[in-house]
Amino acid sequence: MDYNESNIKNGIKLHTIKTEKFKTNLIAVMLTTKLDKENVTKNALIPAVLRRGTASLNTLEEINKSLEEMYGASLDCGLDKTGDNQVLKFYIESVNDEFLPQNGENMLKKSLESIFELVFNPYLEDNCFKKEYVEQEKENLKQIIEGKIDNKAKYALDRCIEEMYKNEPFGLYKYGYVEDLNNIDEKNLYEYYIELINKCKIDIFVSGLLDNQVEEMIKNNQNINKLKERNPEFIMPEIRSKIAEKENTVQESMEVTQGKLVIGLDLDIDNEDLRYDAMIYNSILGGSANSKLFQNVREKASLAYTASSSYYRFKNNIFINCGIEIGNYDKALEIIKQQIEDMKKGDFTEEEVENAKQGIVAAIKSIDDEQDTEIMYFFGQELSKNKLDIDKYMDRICKVNKKNVVDIANKVSVNTVYFLKN
Repeated sequence: MDYNESNIKNGIKLHTIKTEKFKTNLIAVMLTTKLDKENVTKNALIPAVLRRGTASLNTLEEINKSLEEMYGASLDCGLDKTGDNQVLKFYIESVNDEFLPQNGENMLKKSLESIFELVFNPYLEDNCFKKEYVEQEKENLKQIIEGKIDNKAKYALDRCIEEMYKNEPFGLYKYGYVEDLNNIDEKNLYEYYIELINKCKIDIFVSGLLDNQVEEMIKNNQNINKLKERNPEFIMPEIRSKIAEKENTVQESMEVTQGKLVIGLDLDIDNEDLRYDAMIYNSILGGSANSKLFQNVREKASLAYTASSSYYRFKNNIFINCGIEIGNYDKALEIIKQQIEDMKKGDFTEEEVENAKQGIVAAIKSIDDEQDTEIMYFFGQELSKNKLDIDKYMDRICKVNKKNVVDIANKVSVNTVYFLKN
């Protein structure tokens, strides 16, 4: 695998991943912009509207027919919240030319043209988006927003984040808000889309059996040519020291058969290099099947159906997630907090540290097993101040020792305890 990056224009970067592991090429276009309440719902709506039609392929049916003619290529779009940014994602996957009949087709070039057309040259009517498409996608988005309560575990995590980050960008729901939809129409959504395209950070990823013509193909593409240079408006994630001044408790009632307990932890670290120590800490606490939470809360005490934790490095937080019997709340919370305190005292073994390191290294080694995982890794590096290649990443993990983990444990404080009960 050979990774390279280059600037197409100011604010528009190309990332190439040359690999012989796959028979397909995967192209991704990432539009990164600041999270804010005013535009969060519009950003969520735009990928769905763009997916409906392009200037040359006006309908979804035409787009799908074109993909079929490209030997069954696939097209997808999505949305992420990364730090204080919203990321609009577009993908196209197609068979590499080496595995096609020798008929002179350049599938990579055709795929690049297709995805750039989708993202940068949408179908318009009367100089704005097609009204029917916008109204239909507004209804679809409304269902997504209203349906967030269907996944109770995810809902509880989102609510805990919302409570911890009130009036801050990271507290916003990535799909936006139903009340915003009434004020969005085909005209103002298109006006905002033009503003977004001119200001956002644009990253183009191309993965597969690539030759040296990729950059030239992209620079010569008419949809890329018409893009303006920019000083992109996005938030470079920055590790900031956090100490919870007080522990907040939030309880909500809903018709649930299982209680959802989420505990948001703050990390008092301001050094980017300490994130590797934090990863090992999180793995031992709740990030693996051998973790303290899994073993003590779920297995020994039988208080939880699920017990795990996740490290959000871009926000310096760890979130503990448990599905419990509602009547077990107090006991489960007590045992969870005991695990946090035990780790501060160093009540874990060198073997647990080594196991955590091995688990994370194994996960890093598998990054290049799937093209989309590899792309997301390098995109995460693009949004990091200190970039590491995969070998150095593994080396840094391997250097973490028990003292490092104890130091991290003593920088952890409970910010918010959120409980969703019946």
